[in-house]
Amino acid sequence: MHPKAVLEACAELLAQVLRFDHPADSVVSHYFREHRSLGPRERATLAETAYAVLRRKLLFEHLAASGSGARERRLAILGFAAPREFLLGALNEQEQAWLAHCDAVDPATLSERHRHNLPEWLAEPLKAQLGADFWPLAESLNQTAPLDLRVNALTDKREDVQKELKLAGIVATPTPYSPWGLRIAGKPALTKLDAFARGAVEVQDEGSQLLALLTDARRGQMVVDFCAGAGGKTLALGAAMRNTGRLYAFDVSAHRLDKLKPRLARSKLSNVHPAAIAHERDDRIKRLAGKIDRVIVDAPCSGLGTLRRNPDLKWRQTPQGLAELTAKQAAILASAARLLKPGGRIVYATCSLLRAENEDIAAAFGTAHPGYRRLAVQELLEAAKVPDAASLCGEGGMDLRLWPHRHATDGFYAAAWEKAQD
Repeated sequence: MHPKAVLEACAELLAQVLRFDHPADSVVSHYFREHRSLGPRERATLAETAYAVLRRKLLFEHLAASGSGARERRLAILGFAAPREFLLGALNEQEQAWLAHCDAVDPATLSERHRHNLPEWLAEPLKAQLGADFWPLAESLNQTAPLDLRVNALTDKREDVQKELKLAGIVATPTPYSPWGLRIAGKPALTKLDAFARGAVEVQDEGSQLLALLTDARRGQMVVDFCAGAGGKTLALGAAMRNTGRLYAFDVSAHRLDKLKPRLARSKLSNVHPAAIAHERDDRIKRLAGKIDRVIVDAPCSGLGTLRRNPDLKWRQTPQGLAELTAKQAAILASAARLLKPGGRIVYATCSLLRAENEDIAAAFGTAHPGYRRLAVQELLEAAKVPDAASLCGEGGMDLRLWPHRHATDGFYAAAWEKAQD
């Protein structure tokens, strides 16, 4: 496509994305379905331009104010994800001069909001939590995330899959903490690989893999993934159980569970039982009360730990929505805990950065449920032979605390408890 046509398409897509009516990934996917003539290169440019604008929206809107023409076009120019020479071929002389002026802006002269590109309701608590470390986090959230894979431990070994990917021209390096993970630069066409088709690998962030490892599901156990979604952790748990025992994948969304079905077929697992539930007090839950060895609750949350992948979330979430989520998280954790048998373990996790969804929920649960003993996450990780476990934990080693700028994972939190013996 001619550079002008690509830039126009970017501006058209941005106009749809910036309405924030739907998640950005679904808007992009819908746009591509409506424009099937776009080639892989054009699709990559459009998607990455949209995400670049979402990441640095406050800065780009500030710079765009000095330009002329349609707002979406100016934003598309600033975030254009293709070589500069290609972009210049789409611009008139006035636009080229304006872009050069924007390029010359000294970042040190910008206000804080234009440097961190976060809404104030999110920036302020993160500053309070992290102090000077806030700025490395803010910059990391404006970068693209790497692509992590989890090797199916039931069927394959990590080193063998790494060699197989190398033969296919894909450089994969072992993740530093998860024994199942491989990290890939770029975005290769994984679905075309035999390793993917036969279920040897699944896309899963290393942090999410560590949540499954922390749950410590074992052979022959009864295990529940309480908020299973599309089943990334479910599949990791099933492999860890060596396809034995019984693993329930519960979720209130049958649509999300439908996405688990093709992944489950590839995985070679037969011990997984997906089931849609109406709510956390569903009769299915009541029938299993007191019978379960392991429960993981990857609770519905703001998703703010995934801003590298889903930068629209910082503009779509609100303080009011956050308050609703924390009430839901507390209720789900309390209901899920009833599933445990004496001596069983429950893990509460989110992919949020905020204390309100993490430490505060864990503290409230501990106060309200004295029959559940808090477990030190650092000790659990060390028992699982995770390297440098202390660096993955919060103060005192009680919580898992993963940060994009420190660990190159999405932002994750986890706490664990054991139900007291009768």
